[in-house]
Amino acid sequence: MSTATTLARPGTVLADLLPTSRVRDAALVIGGAVLTGLAAQLSVPVPGSPVPVTGQTFAALLVGTALGARCGFLSLALYALAGVAGVPWFAGGASGAGAVSFGYVIGMLLASAAVGALARRGADRSPLRMAGTMVLGEAVIYAVGVPYLALAAHLSFSQAVAAGLTPFLIGDALKAALAMGALPTAWKFVSKR
Repeated sequence: MSTATTLARPGTVLADLLPTSRVRDAALVIGGAVLTGLAAQLSVPVPGSPVPVTGQTFAALLVGTALGARCGFLSLALYALAGVAGVPWFAGGASGAGAVSFGYVIGMLLASAAVGALARRGADRSPLRMAGTMVLGEAVIYAVGVPYLALAAHLSFSQAVAAGLTPFLIGDALKAALAMGALPTAWKFVSKR
């Protein structure tokens, strides 16, 4: 199937531009997990919060968008399971499920599937739709991560919002802006080939 035919087909994500095979899917799933693990090492502590600013959420949302719901979810599941098993690739080289920020990792699993499903509906083709996709993905991550933080760190919900949501909003807006440019530009580049 030519690239032009693939681009015209409804339900296409960037990963679909590669020839379909189980080897391709496995490589993309592993690659997405590794990318997320590497991005998690870009970690900056936030004063007053047990949750650092990382590149992890951005990578997780890009993986979901580029791979689609199924492979994106599997990629983040591999990332989470390997981290729980001891691979030191959670934020700051951490591993295990005991961290108060582990809820964000669980949220990333769900968010990767959500943004992947939206990408299959063309949400990654225009800057405005991509911004909405990223905002939804971030909302899913926070919907799981903040309550988990409240329970794990014995915080009230308002304290968890102050420590695990509010300090990250500006960074999330910047990540959405990057995605607004990156994915639609990738589609434009590919469609010109």
